[in-house]
Amino acid sequence: MSEDKAKAIETKAEGIMDQGIGRLKDAAGGLTGNVGMQAEGKVDQLSGMARQEFADLYEEGEGKVERAVTFVRERPLFSLGIAAVLGTVIGLIFLPRRKG
Repeated sequence: MSEDKAKAIETKAEGIMDQGIGRLKDAAGGLTGNVGMQAEGKVDQLSGMARQEFADLYEEGEGKVERAVTFVRERPLFSLGIAAVLGTVIGLIFLPRRKG
């Protein structure tokens, strides 16, 4: 999992860099009157924000998976019971019933 965390941190850092570069382009475009550079800067800013959000969501999901694995390891029979009940309910909902 440490490799995944390093990748998430790297993605977050890239997002921060993209956002900073976008701000610089936006400001430079505003000073020079270059609308194209300003637009490119805004796109870079949005791209950076999206990368950061993706990294945050990935870390959050990874934490939930780790908690689920820990729960199953600590309570295997209870987990099996939950899976059996859910499987039965899903089967009753989605499998066709015989009419006879």
